[in-house]
Amino acid sequence: MTLDSARNVYSFSEGDRHQKALLGGKGANLAEMTRLGLPVPPGFTITTAACRAYLAEGELPDRLIGEIEAALHDLETAVSRKFGDPADPLLVSVRSGAPFSMPGMMDTVLNLGLNDRSVRTLSQQTGDERFAWDAYRRLIQLFGKVVLGVPGAVFEEALAKLVAETGAADESGLAASDLRELTDTFKAAVGAASGTPFPQDPHEQLRSAVEAVFRSWNGRRARDYRRMEGIADDLGTAVNVQAMVFGNLGGDSGTGVAFTRDPATGERVPYGDWLEGAQGEDVVAGTRITRPLAELSERFPECDSQLLDVLDTLEQHYGDMCDIEFTIERGRLFILQTRVGKRSAAAALRIAVEMTDEGLITQTEAVKRVLPAQLEQLLHPQFAPHARYRVLTRGLAASPGAATGAVVFTADQAEARARTGEAVLLVRPETSPDDLHGMIAAKGILTSRGGLVSHAAVVARGMGRPAVCGADEIEIDLEKRLFRVGDFTVVEGDVVSIDGGTGEVVVGPVSVVIPKPDGTFDRLLGWADGLRRLRVRANADTPDDAARARAFGADGIGLCRTEHMFLGERLGLIQEFILADGPDEERHALDRLEALQRADFAGLFRSMHERPVTIRLLDPPLHEFLPDIEELAVADARGELDEASQRLLTAARHWHEANPMLGTRGCRLGILRPELYRMQVRAIVGAAADVAAEGLSPRTEIMVPLVAATGEMTMLSALIRDAAEEAQAAGDQRIAFKVGTMIETPRATLIAGELAETAEFFSFGTNDLTQMAFGFSRDDVEGRIMPRYLEAGVLPADPFRRLDRDGVGRLISLAVREGRAVRGSLETGVCGEHGGDPDSIRVCHELGVDYVSCSPYRVPVARLAAAHAAIGAESTGASV
Repeated sequence: MTLDSARNVYSFSEGDRHQKALLGGKGANLAEMTRLGLPVPPGFTITTAACRAYLAEGELPDRLIGEIEAALHDLETAVSRKFGDPADPLLVSVRSGAPFSMPGMMDTVLNLGLNDRSVRTLSQQTGDERFAWDAYRRLIQLFGKVVLGVPGAVFEEALAKLVAETGAADESGLAASDLRELTDTFKAAVGAASGTPFPQDPHEQLRSAVEAVFRSWNGRRARDYRRMEGIADDLGTAVNVQAMVFGNLGGDSGTGVAFTRDPATGERVPYGDWLEGAQGEDVVAGTRITRPLAELSERFPECDSQLLDVLDTLEQHYGDMCDIEFTIERGRLFILQTRVGKRSAAAALRIAVEMTDEGLITQTEAVKRVLPAQLEQLLHPQFAPHARYRVLTRGLAASPGAATGAVVFTADQAEARARTGEAVLLVRPETSPDDLHGMIAAKGILTSRGGLVSHAAVVARGMGRPAVCGADEIEIDLEKRLFRVGDFTVVEGDVVSIDGGTGEVVVGPVSVVIPKPDGTFDRLLGWADGLRRLRVRANADTPDDAARARAFGADGIGLCRTEHMFLGERLGLIQEFILADGPDEERHALDRLEALQRADFAGLFRSMHERPVTIRLLDPPLHEFLPDIEELAVADARGELDEASQRLLTAARHWHEANPMLGTRGCRLGILRPELYRMQVRAIVGAAADVAAEGLSPRTEIMVPLVAATGEMTMLSALIRDAAEEAQAAGDQRIAFKVGTMIETPRATLIAGELAETAEFFSFGTNDLTQMAFGFSRDDVEGRIMPRYLEAGVLPADPFRRLDRDGVGRLISLAVREGRAVRGSLETGVCGEHGGDPDSIRVCHELGVDYVSCSPYRVPVARLAAAHAAIGAESTGASV
């Protein structure tokens, strides 16, 4: 790929916030703030197109280097300093800026332009020798790590050693002579580790830093983050080159991060952390104890007043909660960047609703602002109110939710142990972007350092992971893999619990509860319901499930799996039916089952009242209700079976199948053992009559599973209507009901027009339809094949988690279209696991089905996702 004819470098005084695809989010917002007249240090942006060209070619094109040099000249004119001039040096920062926010996932280099000569000039100009050498050692440290690939631990260990030798509390206590010594140590370390001396030519520094930021787009942490957030890999990052301002230039300087509202709770108050005499990396790295933003006015009252005005201006302008990075240089405020701020799920909901009430956004925009995944986080567990536990220590409540897990101390350990199914808690002094894969794997995150805007806190909130940060009583020994709080020691593998809403750190496991959403939750979902076209039903098999689904706003039951009603104490009755020697024994077992089923169905109808209840007739093969054939055979060989067990073994051998998923199940079972289906239909219709007699209005839908031939549907539809008539013959109450089919085979989608002559509704069982369309055995491919397919890009997503639009989706689309051509009133829905997945719900909206069905707990998520799908279709002009 080569550069096109378009420009590839833009000054901050050009462009606006709508050019994120070209300038990246950071560059577009810097341009926007410059247009607003905010105090932004000048600079320029190298576009994402240039990044893509570099990644394709492996080097900076000559024409791009020329554009960068021209923009650098304009920047020199703007600040009256020359880049590389040892007498009056211009120093710049080089920062990434992707089209979508990826905080901390790519690389940054500060103080670029310093060398052995200009560091002395900087010392003389500022009158602060300590500042100059601090700036230079930071440059060498960042450049060595980011550009030359020197392990960060090399610098961190050298710094920690010097702090210990001098007796300083932290690096801020080092003298100028100490920092000069540290700079020499860092330069030697760079040469030894990389085989390349630290470059003295500022222009070489700049070119190398730009290339490094471009390369960081494909770094592991950036790839992991994009995969987690669903960001495309081919976008590339912009690079922002900006004149440096210094928060570490003496006691009248500082730096910080500020949010227009509290990103953890959504409260309408400015929020953030800052440090005096520091650079921005010090605030987010978690290596120093920060001060709350509310204390800024005590030290810098004028800057605090100006900052509050800037926060208000940005929130009003963007119509959203913003976060900014700011620096105070010798009493003067500068704004280094802004973006729409990451927030917890609770904050996202509160901010969206309150901004609607404030008139900043519309109800539709509020619905768009809250992601389905965030809504799901609001149902995360919390410590049970009456649970008894020992609080070991407390830290900052950085990201809400409770988590319990075995303690691990590295990201690699977290990933490896989580892969085996173990719940782990990642414990670190502080996290860095390199820890992302472990943060993804862990159930929760605990750090001993860092504030509420540290890396751990920001990333955890965005991921929905519980996190407690800055628990400074914890002393972590990474070498021995343990931590101590006073005299108490926790070693790797010990179970610890955290509550990211309270900051509590607890020894051992703690019982948890699911929180009850407040009125804000219901208000937003009410707005979502007014926008969505797709109805949302629930998969529910018991009255309790149905009641829970209705409380969560379900429009009905899309799937009741009757096989779940034959387990537990009832297993003996279905086994009695299977073992029956003749019609009399069979009828005796079925009569007792029918009474139980009738009560089951009545409970469902009462819970749903006037909302539809779709009941699937028995689907699994009969052998699933019998003991394991191998266990019985072993017991038989040992002579341990009595007469009843011998009969079970005979039945198990009779019903045993080589491939049960494609064997005697679903409608095939109903055709071979019709009395079983007749019993279920009598129970359904009888239950509906009982509930109707109570003054309720049950809406009954009877579903035939696994149809693949028109004859199957015709035969069983006749059986259902005959059995229903039999059930109603003795009573005065006539029950209206629908008969439909669950479409799980590719052939059923291809003959949908014929099936619709009999079927009044289609429900797509996308779990089995996906298996048969791909030819996958889900149990076999999920653990062995699918991970490799996803890693290699053979498939873009696991088709059992995200509905396959191109294959399975086309089959559904064909069935919907041809079915409705025959029966215009045909109702269609999706009742597989995809019915609760937001991406799959969007596909279902596009395919034109009428409803999705999911577990009760996912109903709120599905309602919001259905609204998002409708909003997205409307904004793109898509039709269904």
